[in-house]
Amino acid sequence: MSHYLRITGIDLSVSMLEKAKEKAKKQNLEIEFRNLDARGLPFVKEFDVVIMLCEGAFPLMETDEMNYQILRNAEKSLKENGKFIFTTLNGLFPLRHSIEQFCASAAKDGNAVYKGNSFDLMTFRDFSITETVDDSGNKKELKCNERYYIPSEITWLLKTLGFSKIGIYGAKLGAFSRKDQLTTEDFEMLIISEK
Repeated sequence: MSHYLRITGIDLSVSMLEKAKEKAKKQNLEIEFRNLDARGLPFVKEFDVVIMLCEGAFPLMETDEMNYQILRNAEKSLKENGKFIFTTLNGLFPLRHSIEQFCASAAKDGNAVYKGNSFDLMTFRDFSITETVDDSGNKKELKCNERYYIPSEITWLLKTLGFSKIGIYGAKLGAFSRKDQLTTEDFEMLIISEK
């Protein structure tokens, strides 16, 4: 018995959507791609699962209110008993490690370069400058402001949105598993929640 999955991918970046369309076409995948901002999604009870990996939107916004809006829109998009699976920056990590050193050690050729990191313990925000090269070869310098969350904050935020089952796990870059217990060594955490 085969199952048909209807998949919708969203991104704010038109160029990233074009790359995703090319990859989907090469793999003969039917995916609807839409140019949308996660802070203003039009979906209401449309999906069984919402997946947001590698800081796809949350927690990259400049304010906690905007980050919360993204979580609220994800919840609003889910059907009854839907699952919300996402990763976010682990607030336990910068208490024991340098974010700048971690980013430098994880960098690969062609990736962005992070520098000037400054972690604020009062807001759990990391301020940095990211240097990257766009598709046309133009160098860009972006001022970034990313929010790190601790597990108890994530649990509280999701409970306020009506999620009853919340699991928080360690997230190894590119390898996500419910078998990984969250520690201060994990740069990201994986959250699997259910309404």
